[in-house]
Amino acid sequence: MADTARMLHETGLDPAQVRRIVETALVEDLGPDLLDVTSVATIPATQTDTADLVARADGVVAGLAVAAAVFELTGELTGTGRTVEVSLVARDGERVARGDVLATVTGPTRVLLTAERTALNLLCRMSGVATHTRAWADALAGSKAMVLDTRKTTPGLRTLEKYAVRAGGGTNKRMGLHDVAMVKDNHKFAAGGVAAAYRRVRAAFPDVPVQVEVDTLDEAVEAVEAGASFLLLDNMPPATLRAVVAAVGDRAELEATGGLTLADAAEVGATGVDFLSVGALTHSSPILDIALDLRTD
Repeated sequence: MADTARMLHETGLDPAQVRRIVETALVEDLGPDLLDVTSVATIPATQTDTADLVARADGVVAGLAVAAAVFELTGELTGTGRTVEVSLVARDGERVARGDVLATVTGPTRVLLTAERTALNLLCRMSGVATHTRAWADALAGSKAMVLDTRKTTPGLRTLEKYAVRAGGGTNKRMGLHDVAMVKDNHKFAAGGVAAAYRRVRAAFPDVPVQVEVDTLDEAVEAVEAGASFLLLDNMPPATLRAVVAAVGDRAELEATGGLTLADAAEVGATGVDFLSVGALTHSSPILDIALDLRTD
């Protein structure tokens, strides 16, 4: 996977992590014997072909290097001993139109068809997330606000889905429970209040960034006065968001969260908040339809 590793490095993805994800997906499809019974039965082992990855709808593409990894690793796992050449035509983050060729793959026909569904599953999913994210980023154009993702990701695919958010013009919030402390309602209840919860986190993990969820203007002020520098403004209407922005000023970064829709994105962005948190980027994005077409010439 030398060439693919280089492409993945260029995107910021870890080749070893991508390999684990792809191997898991391929084994799920090929079973314990790593066998595509249809392709083995119908296609000579020596046959080679070229195929194009083609967009079937307009959108934003993401995951081309991941798809390349699927084709390369399929040849390795199935023991063909022959590599697949992958040529990228588009670049992650680019807008593409229906009919555009995104990449070309050349190699053993069995490998191309065996890898097809796994490559498309990942590429279509990632491109769907990027396309949805781009719609939010476009809606926020003209404001300082940026769209953030959440931890509401597909188990096992968080790294890829969060990369797709970045490719679509969004921002990653946190990768998991380990890198950022987020004090939410249940933490506040268990700790005896927002200020107490914040102080306990800061005392236990002094170097970890802390974000605090607040429900009211008073709670926002209390959190900032306790030392919080990042607030999640939960389910607040635009008028309340503006009031928090006015009260807090530059003392904390502010994120609107909860119940946001694309239709109200511009209005929320105009309140002066720094971020809009949208779980739907990763839990509800439809795929971008992409197909693999063998060339007939």
